[in-house]
Amino acid sequence: MTRGAREFIGPITFEAVTGRPVHTEIFGPGHALDHIRLAREANVIVVAPATADFIGRAAHGLADDLLTACLLAATSKILFVPAMNDRMWAHAQTERNVAQARSLGYEVLEPAEGPLAVGEGSGPGRMPEPEEIMSQIGRLLESKSGLKGKKVIVTAGATREPIDPVRFISNRSSGKMGVALARAAWRRGADVTLITGHVDIPLPSELPVIKTDTVQEMAHSVGEELPTADVLIMAAAPADFRPSSEAGEKIKKGRSTPKIELEPTEDILKSTISRRKKNSVIVGFALETGDGVKNAKEKLKSKSLDLVVLNDAREPGAGFGVDTNRVTVIGRNGEQEDLQLMSKTDLADLLLDRVEEELRGR
Repeated sequence: MTRGAREFIGPITFEAVTGRPVHTEIFGPGHALDHIRLAREANVIVVAPATADFIGRAAHGLADDLLTACLLAATSKILFVPAMNDRMWAHAQTERNVAQARSLGYEVLEPAEGPLAVGEGSGPGRMPEPEEIMSQIGRLLESKSGLKGKKVIVTAGATREPIDPVRFISNRSSGKMGVALARAAWRRGADVTLITGHVDIPLPSELPVIKTDTVQEMAHSVGEELPTADVLIMAAAPADFRPSSEAGEKIKKGRSTPKIELEPTEDILKSTISRRKKNSVIVGFALETGDGVKNAKEKLKSKSLDLVVLNDAREPGAGFGVDTNRVTVIGRNGEQEDLQLMSKTDLADLLLDRVEEELRGR
């Protein structure tokens, strides 16, 4: 803890909450070489929050406290997570200090936007959320990956096909599986684009997100990105049908029940076959309620997939809106792998392992 940190919370309180020893001083009996020992032990050093003062001192090689001394002795990856007033972040001197820190090899996150202190409204300066910080740490810790430098497209969530200005046809997809896949691929060093319909969870701020509503919009976005993509993972749940026409006004309840004529939507995977990059890997998902393996294999063939991920919408813990999933992965050669129930985060990594296997030698 720096001197500034101890103005907000005492070391004893922090130690009691975390269950970890708290280091505060560069000099002291028995602690003269703490900056060397701590630097050697670290795989990643994360400074959160990183104030304007700290970034300035670190950028110019000062070592007047334990933390800055650790940085000079470190050979590990280093991540600064800025947090300050938006005017301080925008100041020319802060911009120079951030640029200098980055030139030294330090990673510096962009601050988040939101309400600031002393009622100054909102702007860039807030510390990013813990999920984004953890995602950045994961990317720094990731060992060599076959996805590093590859362009990966992931789709997630449910589309919404309008009936009238108020109502729509959709499904229960939460987007959790797609977002987990996008985050995991980004952590492995991939250049990820996430294309979403409606999702029930916060979207990752560390990677580009294209928001869509309808199947037509999602198909267009996928088609635009696909020619340069090495991997497409179609984890979204596009609607299979849409109203053949959208009412211009809200349909009012009356004595008779209105009839809604439906028509099939575009098949995104089929319609984009001709736009796929040579030797790219294409992964589809099959959510079924019966004849799952048969239907998944038909999808694998008809949509020219390399892998299809099958799960049962009615199986407890494996359907919509939950944090876990149990799937069967089927490859182009017909090989079938039945996986156990696991978190969607763990499943995302396992599926990306399979994608990397497919990419090898292509």
